[in-house]
Amino acid sequence: MEYEAGNYDVIVVGAGHAGSEAALAAARMGQKTVLITLNLDMVAFMPCNPSIGGPAKGVVVREIDALGGEMGKNIDQTYIQMRMLNTGKGPAVRALRAQADKHAYAQEMKHTIEKEANLTLKQGVVDRLVVEAGACRGVVTSTGAIYRGKAVIITAGTALRGEIIIGELKYSSGPNNSQPAVKLADNLKELGFEIHRFKTGTPPRVKSGSIDYSKTEIQPGDETPNHFSYQTPDSQYNTHQIPCWLTYTNPDSHAIIRENLHRAPMFTGIVDGVGARYCPSIEDKIVRFADKDRHQLFLEPEGLHTEEVYVQGLSTSLPEDVQNDVLHSIEGLEQAEMMRTGYAIEYDMIAPHQLRPTLETKVIENLYTAGQTNGTSGYEEAAGQGLIAGINAALKIQGQDPLILKRSDGYIGVMIDDLVTKGTNEPYRLLTSRAEYRLILRHDNADLRLTEAGYRIGLVPEERYQQYLAKKAHIEAEITRLKGIRIKPTPAVQAFLETKGSPALKDGVLAADFLRRPEITYQDLLQFIPADPELTEKEIEQAEIQIKYEGYIKKALEKVDKLKRMEAKKIPAQIDYEAINGLATEARQKLQKIQPETIAQASRISGVNPADISILMVYIEQGKIAKVEA
Repeated sequence: MEYEAGNYDVIVVGAGHAGSEAALAAARMGQKTVLITLNLDMVAFMPCNPSIGGPAKGVVVREIDALGGEMGKNIDQTYIQMRMLNTGKGPAVRALRAQADKHAYAQEMKHTIEKEANLTLKQGVVDRLVVEAGACRGVVTSTGAIYRGKAVIITAGTALRGEIIIGELKYSSGPNNSQPAVKLADNLKELGFEIHRFKTGTPPRVKSGSIDYSKTEIQPGDETPNHFSYQTPDSQYNTHQIPCWLTYTNPDSHAIIRENLHRAPMFTGIVDGVGARYCPSIEDKIVRFADKDRHQLFLEPEGLHTEEVYVQGLSTSLPEDVQNDVLHSIEGLEQAEMMRTGYAIEYDMIAPHQLRPTLETKVIENLYTAGQTNGTSGYEEAAGQGLIAGINAALKIQGQDPLILKRSDGYIGVMIDDLVTKGTNEPYRLLTSRAEYRLILRHDNADLRLTEAGYRIGLVPEERYQQYLAKKAHIEAEITRLKGIRIKPTPAVQAFLETKGSPALKDGVLAADFLRRPEITYQDLLQFIPADPELTEKEIEQAEIQIKYEGYIKKALEKVDKLKRMEAKKIPAQIDYEAINGLATEARQKLQKIQPETIAQASRISGVNPADISILMVYIEQGKIAKVEA
């Protein structure tokens, strides 16, 4: 029997990484929020890799933090290793990555949610949505509880009609043998959503005490402090970090896999879902890269108080006995005890072209979706979407304009635009190559890009905002100072340049121009000019990057300005693409399917060429926009 369980402003379904951010954002923006999840013991759980960050993903975590989200703060309190990747490359591709204590991470996030005012955490299985007059008004759980709300956000992850696959075994389940959400998946289909089937997977976990680490290569953390949250002080940097270890597959491992491909679900037809191209299973790698005689495997501890070690790079759905044989063929793992079997999981997702850039669905008003429900993979991608969905649900309830991050604003903007404009035929993963403005979307400047937005919507508190303004002023003052000081060609300067292999000065130059030389660092510069004792290391880093890359950044910003003009040209919601003469057939079909909101978005749709955009702009300017109602 159904009963009224309560009225809320925002209802969030699923407490993974997307749901946690969505619920916290909505609650912190003043909305009475309820977060309903299948299992309270799996809030912000890490069923796959126990890590946060990496290329592109690490930038997303910084962006979440700049906007006032939680992921960066949470990992800064619960990591067991921190590393800055790509330090030998330019700032556009540097990325922070943390190895998490997976249990501490989940517990800390759960406690944060439990303490949050305006936010109620409940365990339950949502079976269907309450939809009235084309708008979502609540949800109904398996126990008959009706929760009514002004906005609903679905962040169901891989639980939507989830099925786990290990060899010939296939059974209904969410991640890590949790409950699946079968009826909700069926309800979304009934409501008219286009649903696709995706697949992801995990590797086996092995017991640490059974690993011979002497046969592997140690991968220690960084000694230099680094954090995901701009609010975490260097004094809190964990200097007692746990190393990861590197080993490799070998020809024997590959032979075992090849001999058992007839038992591999992804080749026998048992697997129906589309897997992630950029995170393939080991059996897929052996087939696709047959010329490779080895593949990297990282042995990653899952926490301080567990013996489980995650074998990164060995994702598989091979039968359990084959997984054991493969493990025992690998150096260092000859005697490894497999504690958990690797598995594949198939799940339903909503084709993301059915979403607006706010992550509200076009099919049902006041219904938002985020995370793997939208076809992405990765905790960071999920959290970024969840934050935006929570923010926009709250803003809509408040009658405010939505927050839509452009591609030039952040990797979160790139991801959402890719999803809603291009859709995805496989689990979507963020890559630095997806961002055409990656030189200005760096991990080091996320606060300078997005703190203003976080403050404007009410997620960044006043004290933090003032700290941000002070940092920004210090950086600008230092850049101005370096553009006003001259370095003369003294004997000391010329001798120094000779040691650096840098051309001698013919005349005095501005300190900023001196710093632009590739071989010169800010610390080198301080040999010849006085230092500003008030500057922090992060402010110095920012000033140095902005000066060294000023020309490139200026060109990128000019492109951004051009894009903003196109983004400002809105496309009316009721435009009739069938009535536009001259549009290519493919362009007409794609525009009708995607329903882009701006000319810029329309120009990024695959199959829509510049000639189609010109025709569309003329059509809009002439005012021929509305469909003729029958």
